[in-house]
Formats: sequence, structure tokens, C-alpha cells
Amino acid sequence: MKKMFCFQCEQTAGGKGCAASAGVCGKAGSAALLMDDLTGAMIGLARAVSSHAGGKVSGAVYKLLVEGLFVTGANVNFDDAALQKCIEKTRSEAAKLGAAEEYALHTLWEANEDVRSLKSLLLFGIRGIGAYAHHALVLGYENQEIGEFLVKALAGIGENGYGMTELLPLAMEAGKVNLICMELLDKANTESYGTPKPTTVPLSVEKGPFIIISGHDLHDMKMLLEQTEGKGINIYTHGEMLPAHSYPELKKYQHLKGNFGTAWQNQQNEFDGVPAPVLFTTNCLMPPKQSYADRVFTSSVVGYPGLPHIGEKKDFSPVIEKALALGGYAEQKNMTGINGGKEVTTGFAHGAVLSVAGTVIDAVNSGAIRHFFLVGGCDGAKPGRNYYTEFVKQSPADTVILTLACGKYRFNDMDIGSIGGLPRIMDMGQCNDAFSAIKVAVALAEAFGCGVNELPLSLVLSWYEQKAVCILLTLLHLGIKNIFLGPSLPAFVSPNVLNFLVENFGISPISTPEADLAKILKK
Repeated sequence: MKKMFCFQCEQTAGGKGCAASAGVCGKAGSAALLMDDLTGAMIGLARAVSSHAGGKVSGAVYKLLVEGLFVTGANVNFDDAALQKCIEKTRSEAAKLGAAEEYALHTLWEANEDVRSLKSLLLFGIRGIGAYAHHALVLGYENQEIGEFLVKALAGIGENGYGMTELLPLAMEAGKVNLICMELLDKANTESYGTPKPTTVPLSVEKGPFIIISGHDLHDMKMLLEQTEGKGINIYTHGEMLPAHSYPELKKYQHLKGNFGTAWQNQQNEFDGVPAPVLFTTNCLMPPKQSYADRVFTSSVVGYPGLPHIGEKKDFSPVIEKALALGGYAEQKNMTGINGGKEVTTGFAHGAVLSVAGTVIDAVNSGAIRHFFLVGGCDGAKPGRNYYTEFVKQSPADTVILTLACGKYRFNDMDIGSIGGLPRIMDMGQCNDAFSAIKVAVALAEAFGCGVNELPLSLVLSWYEQKAVCILLTLLHLGIKNIFLGPSLPAFVSPNVLNFLVENFGISPISTPEADLAKILKK
């Protein structure tokens, strides 16, 4: 009998892998096995596309692949019935193309450790690509090159004869394709909602009915704002939805009021007793506690047993009715960030930062800015992540902190001052907005006439799930070196693969804020 095995997230049991009846994330063993079956079915579909369609990806296949890859990511879908439905749809589409053998993914978990490591790196990387591609797809943007690579990568994962010679180039190609995907998503978001602008967001909650919306899906956000307009219901973002406040086409809604709570891993405490419904639009769902499970809704790729799901028609009436019934707080509730701050600022995407590039370049040339740190990535519950808070707190006053993704909740409410009228902490957005950081780095390198690795810029990254993996592959594809990674290294990376990454790209685990700052700034 197959046994659950999962080591795709940073908090995996014992730093080795979850192999009990449930994962550390709360995912049941049955769901984990269904995710393996779905991945095997997608490999079968990829084989069918390669054999019977010349590798060309139809719109139906593209949708199934990006949805299936996203659904099998961390903290996305815990619902066995929803996963089984995805399997059936994938098998049905493969059957239309012609016979192709599926892949038994459990054989990968039992493979040679270096092969397992590289195939896992590739698989988790394309799961991240699938997430980005899905966000773009719901806005009507897709790319044939992305679809064709997903087929190529899935087929490669299913090749039992592949070793390091074949798998390393595929992993590096995943980084290249993810850059294309991130640029596509950036285009989809900005063409749909406008160019983000720096925006200060309060952490207090006004009295009266409200809805908390979590996840990353700006499409669901826009539809919820439209359907709640004029109904006396306020909308508050949570987690990675915070950057929605910076998009002109979203911030124009006056009932989009502020941000509730902090990072995803704190939701079980922060949602306990809240007199409002919570809508999860993408990953970062934790099993809801009984005390608030009756007010949690899911949409898009998210699913959890027993929770009501908003279907493809996107009728948010049940969420709206629940908000009106619960009534919200009787008086304004003042909340704070992790460090006691009462507001946070977001919206420093590449459009905003490059609009003041002249000021930034002058500050560097005058010595006012000595160094840039990109301190970003995923947050998580595992001990050791206070490193990032302390790193930012101890960063010298002549340095700038660029940040993105939910790791910023460790420090984004801190006031560490400004340089030349620019805040020292600049939140570039969601993990989905990593393209902004890359675009800014490339633009600065061009302005100073040097390579990205010669810039006074250091990347200090935290990881948790698969989007962080594909971003890392993109950075490696671009040749960016000397990345500090933490709070722990991925369990799926074998010693030989790790040695390759260290020798060729200078990746190193974080140590202490003091030691790492000293190491970086002595250069």
C-alpha cells in the first residue's frame, strides 16, 4: 500500500518529510496521496500531448496543467473530493488525445537521492510556475511557451532514465520560463488594475459589517468589491492580499478600508472570534479552528472539507449574507502589526521605484545609500524566522530594504526612517510581484554600467513553498549569486545538489543577522 510522503514545504516534519497520517500543514494523508495521483495523471497528460499533439498545448490542456500544479502546492487544497475531480478531468483530457501511461509518483520518493532531489526541484518549481500562470489565466492571459515547457518538464519527471545530465538543464530552464511567466502576470495585473502606487494602509477595523479576503487572487478581489459596493460592508485584506490597496482600479473602491492581521501562519489565532467571514482565494489556508470554521469560505483553487466553496460564477452572496448576519464590531477596533505599528505601506513595485530612479542613483553616488538588501520571501511558523526582523532592525541607516511576499510581515510595520525622502523599507508587493524586484535590479545594473552581481545589492531570502522555489530557479537562471537562504535549507535538496548550488551560485544558509550583515557589508 502506498504511504504518504511529502517534503515540499519548509516546515516538513523533522526537516526530512511528512510520512504519517497527516502533514505538518494539516493535510490528510489521503489528500497527499491524491495529489501524487493527480501529478501522475498530469504526467500522463503531458505524455499524451508529446505523443499525439506534437507537444502543442490546447487551451483546455493549459488550464488543466496550471490548475493541477497549483492545486498540488502547499496550503492550497485539502479537499479529497475536489482533488479527485481534478484527476478525473485530467484523465479525461488525456484520453481524448490518445493512450499514454500515467506515472506512479511514489516511485520518485523511493528513487536515488540525487535524482529524487533534482526531479523534486523541478516539480516544485513548476508548481510555482503553475500558480503564477493560473493568476494570469483568470485575467485572460496565457502563453504557449509556458504550456509547452510544463509538458516538457512533466514528461521529464516521468522519465526513469533521466539523471543529473538531463535534469539540471531542465531545472535551469524552469527558471527561464518562470521569468516569462512572472512578466506575463505583471502585465496581466497592471493592464487590468493599473500601475501600483505607494499606499499607506491602516491596521484598524471600523465598526459595522466587514469581510476579510486572503490569498493572492486580485480577480476575486475585484469581483468581491463590485458585489459589496453600496451594501454597507467594508473589505479588509489579509496576508498577501495587502498589495491590492496599491492598484488604482482596486483602491478606488471606498469600502476597501485596511489590512486585518499579519502573515498566513497566524490566522488561527487572528481569526478566532472575529465577527466577520473570511474568504480564501488561493494558497495559505490553514485548517480552520472550530470556533470560526462556520464563517470561512473558499474560492478558485482553494478547498477544504466542509467549507462552502464559491464556484466559477463567482457569486459571493453567501459571504455577503454572512457578513451582514455577523454584523462586525460594535466600535472601531485598533490593531497593530507584529512590532506594534498601526499602519503599513505597500505599492513600491517596479513602476514606482523606477519613477524615482534618478533620486536613487544620486543617493548611491553621493554615498547616502551604501547598500540595498532584498529581504523577502515566505513567512512561516517554524522557529528561526525572527532572524529577518532582527536583520532589518540592525541594518545600518544608510541601507535600503526592498521586500516582497509575506515574509515582510516580520518587519513591515517598523519605522526605520528614510533616505532622501525615500522610505528605507519599500514593499514591492506579493510573492507574485517578484518580477518587480528583478526588473529594478536589472535597471540599476544598466544605470551603473555593471552586472547585477556587482551592484551594492544582497538577497536575503526566506522560503516556505513552491513559488519561492521557482523564484530561486529564476535567480539562478539570471546568474545571480551569493544568495542567503533560510530559515533552513530545503529537505528535498541532496548533499550533491546542494554542493553544486554552493559551488556554482554561492548560495549559503543564513547564520545570524550580525554575522551576515558584517559579511555582506565588508565587501
